[in-house]
Amino acid sequence: MNNSPEIQARYEFAAEISRRAGDLTLQFYRSEDLQIDCKADSTPVTIADRGAEKLLRELIEAKFPDDGIFGEEYPERKGKNEFRWILDPIDGTKAFIHGVPLYGVLIGVELAGESVIGVIHIPALSETVYAAKGLGAKYVWGDRPPRPARVSNTQSLSEALFLTSEVRTFEETKRRSYYDALQSAARLTRTWGDCYGYLLVATGRADLMVDPAMALWDAAALKPILEEAGGTFTDWKGERTIYSGEGVATNGLILDEALELLK
Repeated sequence: MNNSPEIQARYEFAAEISRRAGDLTLQFYRSEDLQIDCKADSTPVTIADRGAEKLLRELIEAKFPDDGIFGEEYPERKGKNEFRWILDPIDGTKAFIHGVPLYGVLIGVELAGESVIGVIHIPALSETVYAAKGLGAKYVWGDRPPRPARVSNTQSLSEALFLTSEVRTFEETKRRSYYDALQSAARLTRTWGDCYGYLLVATGRADLMVDPAMALWDAAALKPILEEAGGTFTDWKGERTIYSGEGVATNGLILDEALELLK
C-alpha cells in the first residue's frame, strides 16, 4: 500500500508545496506593519497564516481534487476518497510574530485514518524534513541535495537534549512536575519548540521533545517523520497516535525512560 503511486505522488508534492507556502510567509516575516488578529481561542493569527493555508488548499485541490483537507485556519473540506491533508500553515505563530526563525509549515497526509506522510519546513532557516511510511525520511538544508534523516544514538536521558515548546503549558495543564522531572533527568533542556524541536529530534540533533497540549494539525505530520527517521512519536502513555492532544518524540532508545517519568 505505502509504495503505491498514490502515496508517492503526494509524498514529493507535499514537500514541494510546503516550500511554496513557506516562501509566502517570508514575505511577511519580520515585517514592521504585520497585522495581528486574535482568534476565538485567544491565539494569534496573521495574514501570513491565512495566506499560506489558502495557497496550500488551492494547490492540493488543483492536484488532488478528491482529497479531503483539514486545516487550522479554514473549515474542513470533506474528500471523496480516503486521503486527508492536515495543514498547519504556520506552526509557531508567536515565534513568527516576534521575528524568531523557528516557526514552520506543517503538512500531514492521512490514508484511511492512518498518518502516512509528513512534512516540516522551516522557511527562515531553509530546512525541511519529510517522510512517507515505508519510504524513509529525507532532510534538505538550503540547496544541498536531500539526505536521509536519522535520529540520534543517545542511550539515556542523562546524556540527552530535552526540548519542549513552552514551560507554561505544563503549568496550565497541571503537569509542571513532569517537566521538572524530565529537566532534572536530562543533560540539557531548551525550549527550541514548536515543530522545529521535532525536526531536531528527527535529524539527530536533539533526543527528546515533549508537549503536554497539541492540536491535530500540530501532530499529524510528526508521526511518519519520526518513525521513518528511526525514532518514535507517541502520546504520554506510549500509544502511537496523533489524536491524544499531546506528544512525545524520541530517538527510540530513551522512549521507555521518558515514559516512566510521564506516568
